[in-house]
Amino acid sequence: MPAKHYEDGDMVMGRWPGSSLYYEVQVTGFDKISQLYGVKYKDGTELELKESDMKPLNYFKSKKSRSRSSSRQRGRSRSRSRSPARAPSSKRSTSRGRETKKEVEKQIVPEVKPAPQKLQENSNNSKTTLVAELNEEQENHTKTSTYKITEHKIRSEIVTDELSLRYNLRTRKEKEEAKPIKLETKDKLLYIKKDVPQTQELEFGGRIGAFFMVFLLPATVFILLLMCGQEDSSILSFPPQVPPLETLWACTALGIFVLWFLFQALLYLLPIGKIVEGIPLPNGKTLKYRINAFYAFLLSAAAVGAALYNGVNLSYIHANLLQVAISAMVFSLLLSVYLYLRSWRVPTDELAPGGNSGSFIYDFFIGRELNPRIRNFDLKYFCELRPGLMGWVIINLGMVFAEMNVQNLDMPSLAMILVNSFQLLYVLDALWNEEAILTTMDIVHDGFGYMLAFGDLVWVPFIYSLQAFYLVKHPSELTWPVAAAIIALNTVGYIIFRGANSQKNAFRRNPLDPKLAHLKTIPTATGKHLLVSGWWGFVRHPNYLGDLIMALAWSLPCGFNHVLPYFYVIYFTCLLIHREARDEHQCRKKYGVAWDKYCQQVRYRIFPYIY
Repeated sequence: MPAKHYEDGDMVMGRWPGSSLYYEVQVTGFDKISQLYGVKYKDGTELELKESDMKPLNYFKSKKSRSRSSSRQRGRSRSRSRSPARAPSSKRSTSRGRETKKEVEKQIVPEVKPAPQKLQENSNNSKTTLVAELNEEQENHTKTSTYKITEHKIRSEIVTDELSLRYNLRTRKEKEEAKPIKLETKDKLLYIKKDVPQTQELEFGGRIGAFFMVFLLPATVFILLLMCGQEDSSILSFPPQVPPLETLWACTALGIFVLWFLFQALLYLLPIGKIVEGIPLPNGKTLKYRINAFYAFLLSAAAVGAALYNGVNLSYIHANLLQVAISAMVFSLLLSVYLYLRSWRVPTDELAPGGNSGSFIYDFFIGRELNPRIRNFDLKYFCELRPGLMGWVIINLGMVFAEMNVQNLDMPSLAMILVNSFQLLYVLDALWNEEAILTTMDIVHDGFGYMLAFGDLVWVPFIYSLQAFYLVKHPSELTWPVAAAIIALNTVGYIIFRGANSQKNAFRRNPLDPKLAHLKTIPTATGKHLLVSGWWGFVRHPNYLGDLIMALAWSLPCGFNHVLPYFYVIYFTCLLIHREARDEHQCRKKYGVAWDKYCQQVRYRIFPYIY
């Protein structure tokens, strides 16, 4: 294994990725597996660099001394060749002066010193923009003259913060392949638009995994709904009997789903609720979102109440759940095709970091475009909480009426009441705290493709309602002490879940809040801090822990006759462990040594003393 040439804390010159510009950086760590150095730039940016992209501090100083000595020698040779008795004519000197003046005028376009990209807050429009700072000479120059950047190719230069020297280390081939960066000027700020690099790290098994997931996900939903509707839902009855194909499709079911989707879209467009800004995107833009999901839920509840008052039978949902689910699958597939096709018409800086691999099937599954919008209508943000999450509640309510009809009950069973109450609380919490979703990985990092479209519109409403669907034909008798214990378990899970998320969101909004003064933190090179006390000092992902405890509480009212009602908690455990691994990878790249220190203090990831 190659030897490590630089130690943690060393100051070296690091090349900015994708260019030939070198800056003074501090070594923060070394990954033995990837053989990459973690470095921190002066503005707090942290990246990983190869050893070939790093030079000692005196590397450019020696070049400077050599360039100065060679310039002196050239100057001496020119002075010796001229006769000392021959003075230059005034005409020649005047022409030289004019030439020099013209050269200076040509250089009036200020040189750009492209520092490592950083996010600056523009107080005028509250937008965070990716900028390159002007050096002091340029700022002084702009006080006496105005300038415009016209069709001008930026020269490939290496700029050092200390020496202000220019070096060109690019080979001729690199010069030919290099593409100029497009700059736009506005109030002394230079906006740099950069293309999203091609995705190198593929998740979910890469291209092959994505191919199978496209077919595996709908097949799983189909099989689970078939098994749950049978009288015998045990594993021994697998595979379930497939009904005639003509019974699997109904235009009425498709119409109901489309009308529900459009109704939620209409509520989303209503001018109610506040407008907030999301976090800055990689391209420097900051999108605005209308927060009105909770109001949309209240209006939806009023509409459902009016429908029940006028005699609409919600037990139709139970009798035709498979048809509605297939309609949702077809709709999500068509939406995914539209999203993939439109992604080829958007600027490359609007693509998702993980969905630009060049593979059709992988990018179709993950999603190419980060935030697809039709004017101000954000498709990903809309689908994340509204049609599927609220549809989950409507499906559960339909199962309440279906159970009363099938079991000849005057009121729902205690088990059905617990399942509906627990899951309704979960949905209301998500809608009430809608703004918190703007910082999640789904919104910030993942593109909107088949994975999220299917998950939001099919997986959430039809898999998360599996316990209520199961109880319609498989009643479970609960005693009040058992019910009290299940309620206590769900309460504990909710306290952990909500407490951890609230603590995190409050810390992100204002780390200096006096209410958070008792919390211990670890500073990072990015300027942010990591919580190492409170809920986040208990385990690294306490919100996941609370989520899983609640998932178990949702399944326990169904009893222990079959494993099918526990599919959700089993799947959810695997999902959160996988998501935790993704979070771990991103945080280690972002925080480097600080994350290692955090992991030393907070040892367990999700389950204390277990994992």
